[in-house]
Amino acid sequence: MSTALILLAAGQGSRMKSDLPKVLHQVAGAPLLVHAMKAGAVLDPDHTVVVAGHGAEAVSKAAQAHDETAQIAIQSEQKGTAHAVAQAAPLLNGYEGDAIVLYGDTPFIRPETLARMAEARKAHDVVVLGFEAADPGRYGRLKMSGDALQAIVEFKDADEDERAITFCNSGVICAAAPLLFDLISKVGNDNASGEYYLTDIVGLARSQGLSATAIACDEAETMGVNSRTDLARAEAAFQARARAAALDNGVTLTCPETVHFAHDTHVGRDTVIEQNVVFGPGVTIESGAHIRAFSHLEGCHVARGATVGPYARLRPGTELAENTRIGNFVETKNAIIDTGAKVNHLSYIGDAHLGEETNVGAGTITCNYDGVMKHQTEVGKRVFIGSSTMLVAPVKVGDEAMTASGSVITKDVAEGALAIARGPQVEKPGMARKLFEILKSNKAKRDKGVK
Repeated sequence: MSTALILLAAGQGSRMKSDLPKVLHQVAGAPLLVHAMKAGAVLDPDHTVVVAGHGAEAVSKAAQAHDETAQIAIQSEQKGTAHAVAQAAPLLNGYEGDAIVLYGDTPFIRPETLARMAEARKAHDVVVLGFEAADPGRYGRLKMSGDALQAIVEFKDADEDERAITFCNSGVICAAAPLLFDLISKVGNDNASGEYYLTDIVGLARSQGLSATAIACDEAETMGVNSRTDLARAEAAFQARARAAALDNGVTLTCPETVHFAHDTHVGRDTVIEQNVVFGPGVTIESGAHIRAFSHLEGCHVARGATVGPYARLRPGTELAENTRIGNFVETKNAIIDTGAKVNHLSYIGDAHLGEETNVGAGTITCNYDGVMKHQTEVGKRVFIGSSTMLVAPVKVGDEAMTASGSVITKDVAEGALAIARGPQVEKPGMARKLFEILKSNKAKRDKGVK
């Protein structure tokens, strides 16, 4: 059945104490809103409508950066969840498929759960997602009779018996789009908050002889983020889930609790990840790689058999081919490093292409920026770059060439050539002893207060 997503993302989130809209605070390197959009994507929606309000421009930009087809509806006044969903109606005018309402601050609804809701819709007019709460607190309660959902009662409006119910409302709801908007048009605000509750559509549906049900999910899936404490808890929950998935998929984590994944990290089986490794967004690690301790990777691809670290930083645009080596205190950015090439220590390789089996000595820097423009360094196959070489881009070093240690390479180096670009060594006999005597004498005078 065709589906449209409606994501509610209009709230300010005052408890976050932030100028940033609540749904743009990040977990695992992505806004909360993006996590919700990714969950809904499993339904292969025809439309994705984000209802924005506070910080609408920033929210719209984030939503469309993730999905350029996302449509934006504006809720200029926050009058409740039914009012928020109603803002999406003009964008879905004439749409006959289902609509499912998600929340931009509830990032962990599993795709499998949404698929079960879609399946339940085949037999019921309205489907609600519920959970058994360890502490029901102020959640809305789901009044069930067998598999029939009779009503959703908000905590503020619940009597003593209703508050004793532990099956609670997540807020996620699914119905045919025309029915959803028709029911919303009949929702009133005669309640303790004076708001238009989306939950009231269940009672309205029942009064029209329509069927409603609720399916259950794990309470952890419904975790909402309303404060910095919630945000930290959500990050911890994501990381625990990601680590467990990596281990189940055949990845070795030598100290799992110290490895931090991004929302889109992909790691192949038989990869070893040591302690205190951090993945930013956009990282793919193929099978059989080795990521050593205290390394940071972002926006990069690491091929089979490659070794990274310890203490390495791979920045966006880095492409490591098979059996490459990036060692301790090496930083790469926008760099293509071909099969078997090595940059083992204390080097910066940016805006560069290193050919296969090339070896880069310690302390080498590609000088890629002139203060205005970035420039490219091209190093051929089986090249030996001597320690402390400065490669001043744009520059090319041919296959099987060599640079002498301490060289500043400003011109292209031909294939098979040795490039030496450093001043001649000058030696002055006896000068070291004389200089030390002068220095020691000056220090002694200063220590005695002699000027």
